[in-house]
Amino acid sequence: MTIETIGVIGAGQMGSGIAHVLAIAGYEISLMDVDADRLAAAVAKIGKDMDRQVMRAVITEEGRALALARIRTTMKLPELGESDLVIEAATEKEAVKQKIFDDLAEHLRPETILTTNTSSLSITRLAGGTSRPEQFMGLHFMNPVPVMQLIELIRGIATSKETFEAVRGVVDRLGKTAVVSEDYPGFIVNRILIPMINEAIYALYEGVGSVIDIDRSMKLGANHPMGPLELADFIGLDTCLAIMNVLHDGLADTKYRPCPLLVKYVEAGWLGRKVTRGFYDYRGDTPVPSR
Repeated sequence: MTIETIGVIGAGQMGSGIAHVLAIAGYEISLMDVDADRLAAAVAKIGKDMDRQVMRAVITEEGRALALARIRTTMKLPELGESDLVIEAATEKEAVKQKIFDDLAEHLRPETILTTNTSSLSITRLAGGTSRPEQFMGLHFMNPVPVMQLIELIRGIATSKETFEAVRGVVDRLGKTAVVSEDYPGFIVNRILIPMINEAIYALYEGVGSVIDIDRSMKLGANHPMGPLELADFIGLDTCLAIMNVLHDGLADTKYRPCPLLVKYVEAGWLGRKVTRGFYDYRGDTPVPSR
C-alpha cells in the first residue's frame, strides 16, 4: 500500500511534532483536534520550529513553505477517514484513545491503516477494540519529534505483514531509525527509561541526594545530557506516573511501584515544564528546585 495522505489526531506537543516531520517528508497532513486554539498554536509552533531549521540549513525557505502548505487543520474527526494512514496522538488514556477509534470507525476507507503513538499501552488490546486489528499497530515517536531520530514500531498480535511494512516505509521516508518492540508494557524505551526516572525520584524521596545533586550525578557521572528529574519534568510527571502504573499493572512486579513522591507531585498539579513547576520551578529566569 502506498501512503500519501495522513491524519494526525491531537495537536499537542507530540501531534504537532509528528505533523511537522511528515509534512517535510512530503505527506499531505490533516491535523485534527477538538480545540481550535490548540490547532492554531500547533501551526504557529510548527512554523517557528521550521524557521529554526531554515536558519540551520536543515531545510530551505521553499521547503518550509511547501511543508506548511501540506498541513490542513480540522476539528471534525470524520474528515480523517479518507486518509491512507491515521496516527492517534491524543492523551495517554486508554479510554480516550478507544473512543477516538470507535468514533472514527464508520468513516474509514477499507484500506486505511490505524496507528497509535501510545508510549506504553497494549497495542493488541487497542486493536481488539477496532474492526480492523490486522490494520492496526503502534507507531511511537520520541519527543521532541523533529529532533529525535528513533521511532518504535509495535505489532499487535493480529497486525498483518502488509500493515507493518507500509508503516515501516513511512519511517524510512522520514529518514528516522526504526526499532521493533514486542507488545509488552512500556515497549523498549519506556520499559528502561521510566523506571530509571522513578528510581531517581525514590533517591530524592529517601534523602539520598538533593534534586541538583541527583541530576548532576547522572549528567557528569553517566554522561546523560539531562538529569533524570529534569527529564521527568520535560516528559511530564503525569505521563511518567501513567507509564509506571501501566508497567506495575501489566507486569505485576513490585519493582515497578510508582514512588509515592511522584504520586504527590501529580496530585499537587506539579506536572513539570508544561505547568512551570515540577521537580524544578520554571517561573523565574533560571530553573530552581521547587522544594
